[in-house]
Amino acid sequence: MEQEQVGQTSLPRTAAATSPENPWPLRVLSEKLKAHIENSPESWVEGQLLEANVRNGHAYLTMRDVDVDYSFSVTVWASVMRSLDSAPEVGSRVVARVKPSFYAKTGRLSLNAYDLRPVGLGDLLARLERLRRALFDEGLFDVALKKQLPLLPNRIGLITGRDSDAEKDVVRNASLRWPAVRFDIRNTAVQGVNAVGEIIAALRELDANPEIDVIIIARGGGALEDLLPFSSEDLVRAVAACGTPVVSAIGHEADRPILDDVADLRASTPTDAAKRVVPDVNEELAGIAQVRHRLDRAVRGNLERESQKIASLRARPVLSNPHSMVQLRREDLMRLAQRSTYSMRASLVRATDSISHLRAQIRALSPQQTLDRGYSVLQLADGQVVRDATQAPVGTDVSVRLAQGRLTATITSSQQPEEGNTL
Repeated sequence: MEQEQVGQTSLPRTAAATSPENPWPLRVLSEKLKAHIENSPESWVEGQLLEANVRNGHAYLTMRDVDVDYSFSVTVWASVMRSLDSAPEVGSRVVARVKPSFYAKTGRLSLNAYDLRPVGLGDLLARLERLRRALFDEGLFDVALKKQLPLLPNRIGLITGRDSDAEKDVVRNASLRWPAVRFDIRNTAVQGVNAVGEIIAALRELDANPEIDVIIIARGGGALEDLLPFSSEDLVRAVAACGTPVVSAIGHEADRPILDDVADLRASTPTDAAKRVVPDVNEELAGIAQVRHRLDRAVRGNLERESQKIASLRARPVLSNPHSMVQLRREDLMRLAQRSTYSMRASLVRATDSISHLRAQIRALSPQQTLDRGYSVLQLADGQVVRDATQAPVGTDVSVRLAQGRLTATITSSQQPEEGNTL
């Protein structure tokens, strides 16, 4: 059926079927909302108690989200209150098993709590540790991702509470160390439900400013519950995505928030952050003076050593009397020239004697010498030397070479040598 009968009026069965001509009575909407809402299952929720009024054994609470400004009315009936270990207190952090409740007459939506448990310090630390481990496994704390802080930042972004001691400590100590330091300060909530959103907005604004070289997030310490915004996953991821180096300066030592792990530098206090972000001008001037002194001493030492080398060179005889070096070389040249002359003459004498001996030997072996001793050489007409009587038979014309001149003769007789006689 598309419609249902209510008294004498035909009403639409669904909200989509309503119209200006055929609307629902308000009670119908309230009853349908009540049926729909109270059909929701029970769920566990976490929050902080802003109000806690106990009347006639019942507790009427206002529970707020720990990160954003969302709140809900919660009713704890007396039967449930009697089962609790302690009464709810304003400011405490709790988890509750709740079911939505809709009061149709006034359209008031609230939650009925069937169990209420305070969140202890151990539970908070365990949750933070699980989140820290998950982010670590994701790689957000990797040392390789840490950005190097500039030696002297042009402008420092500071996120801190309004008129807080942390702001004064950072500004005062940084100005004492480097008087010319400049700040761009963003005052935000540093605890409570608005802290995370305001800090993230300030962080992104400063990161977008190209003049900001480093960002400090500072707070002057506090209880674990007060520091929970600095362990928010949203804030941690915002810092990890920041392109500008971020310094965490939450003034505490025991329960460090997760912000310390993701920041590029962790400072133990706001004062420590100021000291680590800007150099000390007095130390830098002292360092410059020391370097100048060392440089001056090194230059003077080099000048003294080179002056001593020049004086030593000038004291050498070769430089004090340079002609002496030339004279020594001149004497060496004369001595070598004399030795060369003596050596050449001796070589010539020996060569001359050798030539004379060779000439005498050659002359002694010369055919002319033989001819001079009375021998002659007999040659045929073709110039062949006659060595055997058979070469010149009788009647052969021969030429006779003497020591002086030649003779022409004809062989008239020939005689062979006797056996054994070669002469």
